[in-house]
Amino acid sequence: MSEIKSIESLDASGKRVLVRVDFNVPIKDGVVTDDTRIRAALPTIERLIQQGARVILMSHRGRPSGAGFEPEYSLAPAAARLADILGAPVAFASDTVGEDAQAKAAALEDGQVLLLENLRFDKREKKNDPAFCEELAALGELYVNDAFGTAHRAHASTAGVAALLPSYAGYLMQREVSTLTGMLDAPKRPFVAILGGSKVSDKIKVIDALMEKADVLIIGGGMCFTFLLAQGKSVGASLKELDWVDRAADMLAKAEEKGVKLLLPVDVVCADRFAEDANTVTVSVDDSPEDMLGLDIGPETEKLYAQAISEAASVFWNGPMGVFEMKAFEHGTKAVALAVADNQAADTIIGGGDSVAAVNKFNLAEKMTFISTGGGASMELVQGEALPGVEALR
Repeated sequence: MSEIKSIESLDASGKRVLVRVDFNVPIKDGVVTDDTRIRAALPTIERLIQQGARVILMSHRGRPSGAGFEPEYSLAPAAARLADILGAPVAFASDTVGEDAQAKAAALEDGQVLLLENLRFDKREKKNDPAFCEELAALGELYVNDAFGTAHRAHASTAGVAALLPSYAGYLMQREVSTLTGMLDAPKRPFVAILGGSKVSDKIKVIDALMEKADVLIIGGGMCFTFLLAQGKSVGASLKELDWVDRAADMLAKAEEKGVKLLLPVDVVCADRFAEDANTVTVSVDDSPEDMLGLDIGPETEKLYAQAISEAASVFWNGPMGVFEMKAFEHGTKAVALAVADNQAADTIIGGGDSVAAVNKFNLAEKMTFISTGGGASMELVQGEALPGVEALR
């Protein structure tokens, strides 16, 4: 992180500081139901308040059309939740760069906080439109990016504004980048990487990258069936990518050649349909019924995976082992989450997305060393790709 200016070196006293945060939080009936991402930005926000900065926060939320205000995507509930946490008022602008935003930004006093309305209500945000970048930059004098979750996007608020104002990385951004790159560059060994999710095609670059770094690679989720096909197993009606079977076979060969232990399920939980109340059967991967689909790893696989995890000194986990959103198929993901949580001697990193949801569902977040706030961003960093939001700070 040496080439990136840190918020540590910033004297923001009396200055208007434009801060990109990730307040893309779930909201139900006008109330934030999970404030993890808001709390993750607190160290940066609180430092700026203590310095007497005039803090202007900006974020996106969800995927609005970009044609203007859509009430279900408003950030107003996030402003209310932040005010509760800070125990101080948080002003809220009903637009992003319009009259209300300009007036409220100008009216800020030292140590006060303003949150702008959802950036993506303006279609120019995702296009990194130069005029929109300038309108945003005009609201502040300094820029801080603390939204690692959107660092893989070259949008106006993540990359464009950074070119127009003196720019710094917030605490969360620094911690995410240094933790993830640190583990990948010099992991404590053995290094066990656990990958789940539905498709091999989505994770191919990550598997390739981790094959160069990990000692053990554990595969679960829907994508395991494409690997099992590559081993000549029958996978019944399970999710599979026939065009990726040869590539999966190449990876199995590559793992053997490199001495990387690649673990695949030995048994699976199959269902007669994709439903909570489906009829299920647990079978060896050699005996998958033709008319059933695998929706979770089985108990023998859980033991195999837990054993490998217990021997690790570093663990990186991204992606569930099964359809953990349904109680009938959560057991494999829960078993892996427990195994990671139980290994208190290891550095355990949860790489964003569904893995974070699973860890939270099973109340195990406290037992993990580090939980990434950025699913897509953490995956691209693992793949060795440059993140526009980070590069813009260099």
